[in-house]
Amino acid sequence: MREPPSDSSPYVCFTREEWARLRAATPLTLTDQDLVQLRGVNDYVSLDEVRDVYLPLSRLLNLYVGAAQSLHVVADLFLGKPATPVPYVIGIGGSVAVGKSTFARILRALLARWPNHPKVDLVTTDGFLFPNRVLEARGLMNRKGFPESYDLRRLLRFLSDLKSGASDVRAPVYSHLIYDILPGEETVLNQPDIVLLEGLNVLQTPGAQRSSAPFVSDFFDFSIYVDAEEEDILAWFTERFLKLRETAFRDPSSFFRQFAALSEAEAVNFARQVWADINGPNLRENIVPTRDRARLVLRQKRDHSVSEVRLRRL
Repeated sequence: MREPPSDSSPYVCFTREEWARLRAATPLTLTDQDLVQLRGVNDYVSLDEVRDVYLPLSRLLNLYVGAAQSLHVVADLFLGKPATPVPYVIGIGGSVAVGKSTFARILRALLARWPNHPKVDLVTTDGFLFPNRVLEARGLMNRKGFPESYDLRRLLRFLSDLKSGASDVRAPVYSHLIYDILPGEETVLNQPDIVLLEGLNVLQTPGAQRSSAPFVSDFFDFSIYVDAEEEDILAWFTERFLKLRETAFRDPSSFFRQFAALSEAEAVNFARQVWADINGPNLRENIVPTRDRARLVLRQKRDHSVSEVRLRRL
């Protein structure tokens, strides 16, 4: 373990090797076959990565969840009311193509294997994007993924219901195939032990003009930011676009089916233009500025392996 360069930093930094030692005796409960099912397109996560990075994090979160569960029991006892199960909410933020979804799926699988919190749900903020018809009416189709493209009121209501201990809390469902909300489809959460909320802007604040308004991270018990250099994320985004051009884009129902016929050079140029116009500005203006609000930051290298972990001091 080493101190960060600035004495005023709220974080303690760990090299990969230092972090890996904090796994202690936490067992590896995933197999290579499990990882094949959990990986996203062009996300390369090995069992070594799970062992060195995910298992120590799983152990830390298990300790935090246990402490939070005990605290809720004590609080309910003090208030003289029956114990109400309240989910432990973990926010996961970071750029497009940085590997958030794969990270969240693997973390969910590991957390669900701990005996004291077996019910773990994963929700993405994509479901809380406004439908395309609304975005088109507001001139926001080219701002999809920016803070203003989300139905923040609905997302806050969802989180408030979760934290009140309500049953059958519902979240809308987004399809990356049709690039839109699926009408009438919902994910139903029935008093889970843990909820992972994954998305681009989960650590965003309302801004000075709405400083008294609640924001998404008010409902988090723990937050994680998946980090990398922008040039590496651009490379991953381009590689993913090329892969999808050969697979999902060929589906006749795909929103992006017109791109399946692009040559490799055309596809690379198009992906880079999308990054320059949309994803890059969103990353620099809205996502990176929230990084230091996270409780834990995972820093990745070009091969997707984590090289450094920063944990906020208590």
